Amino acid sequence: MGTITGERSIRARRWWARVAFAALIVAVLLPVVVAGLFGTLALLASAFGGVAIMVAFGYWFLTGHGVARWICLAVALLTPIAVLILFVQQNLLWVVLVVAAAVVVAGACGRLALGEGGQERLVVEHDVPPPKRPFLVMNPHSGGGTVVKHDLVRRAEELGAEVALLDGPEIIDVAELARQAVARGADLLGAAGGDGTQALVAAVAAEHDLPFLVVSAGTRNHFALDLGLDRGDPVACLDALRDGVEIRVDLGKLGDRAFVNNASFGVYAEIVRSPAYRDDKRGTVLRMLPDLLGEGGGARLTVRAGNVTVDGPKAILVSNGTYRTNDLAGLGQRTALDDGVLGVVTVSVNSARDAVGLFGRTHERGLTQLAVTAAEIDADVDEIPVGVDGESLMIRTPVHCVVVPGALRVRVPRNRPGARPPKVTLDWVRLRALAWGRAT
Repeated sequence: MGTITGERSIRARRWWARVAFAALIVAVLLPVVVAGLFGTLALLASAFGGVAIMVAFGYWFLTGHGVARWICLAVALLTPIAVLILFVQQNLLWVVLVVAAAVVVAGACGRLALGEGGQERLVVEHDVPPPKRPFLVMNPHSGGGTVVKHDLVRRAEELGAEVALLDGPEIIDVAELARQAVARGADLLGAAGGDGTQALVAAVAAEHDLPFLVVSAGTRNHFALDLGLDRGDPVACLDALRDGVEIRVDLGKLGDRAFVNNASFGVYAEIVRSPAYRDDKRGTVLRMLPDLLGEGGGARLTVRAGNVTVDGPKAILVSNGTYRTNDLAGLGQRTALDDGVLGVVTVSVNSARDAVGLFGRTHERGLTQLAVTAAEIDADVDEIPVGVDGESLMIRTPVHCVVVPGALRVRVPRNRPGARPPKVTLDWVRLRALAWGRAT
């Protein structure tokens, strides 16, 4: 019965994918048919010209520099408005509305086709008593001052926690703070800060087999997202100190350094090194991407993972668990945190144009995606920049990455939003394969 039900589900998803492509065909052909019937070929030419202009100027915005790139963005955004005005003047607003509706139908059917592919696997929870001597590290500068805004220090202390605030001008060894707390008898370690701070404390917790508490006080809080925590309510994370459950998750290791999310090499690691990255991640990526994708930029990398070798990729992402197939940058959700594998994504492109197509999921050229237990990244230089959970490090080559299954005990609140399935994004490569029977 289960096999029959699964086959029916696959057939249904395949038909939804075909409907999505049919709607796209309607959106493209309707203006052509109307132009032929009503003799408005000049208007048709204007419409297709508008599309070409929008695509071209959008590409120049992604790959350009300075004031010119923002002019390109303005042109790309204003062009469809100008085309709409032309259709209205010709009493053909209905064509625009039908095309818009077809695009909406294509998107809805595409998401329906891609979003029905199986159930989320639930993580196993264990009831545990409240900790007696919890110790938390808090960074008041993370997340735009989340620790101060939500009065997390006082709230944690009221729940019996000892809190170390990373507020001094001097560099503080976060891992050493955690080890000292363990020596004093701490029976739980936690961190309120970015994923980099989380990883440092988590490594000490794993080393001593102590539970680890995540407080979502950073900017992105990717680890908190995958744990099912409410990233907008860091106070709720503290509920784990009085009514929590425990789960076991994997921990990634890069040499002696642990990571809870990912380690990035090549283009992305160079971007993370930029002083502007922490305050303006998106703007920094857009500004640096064109130069970094140019020929000869950076060290030449080699990846060995399982029985696969990739020579010369521009970007590499090694993650603690695999990201979903349409998430090449590792900024969304992972499929699980306890699968016992590393996700390895390599991108081999030589221009921003190729990268835009790849990350926009219009093709898969230059992409490798693997699930392995270990990976080695080598280079033609002695040291390379590596972004470890968003923190920039210089590490000697070759770099060895492994996964340690179930290494980390994580204490989470009993009542939390849960690891909900992420919003389905349109992956046209996967959708095309699904529509024509080459994927499930």
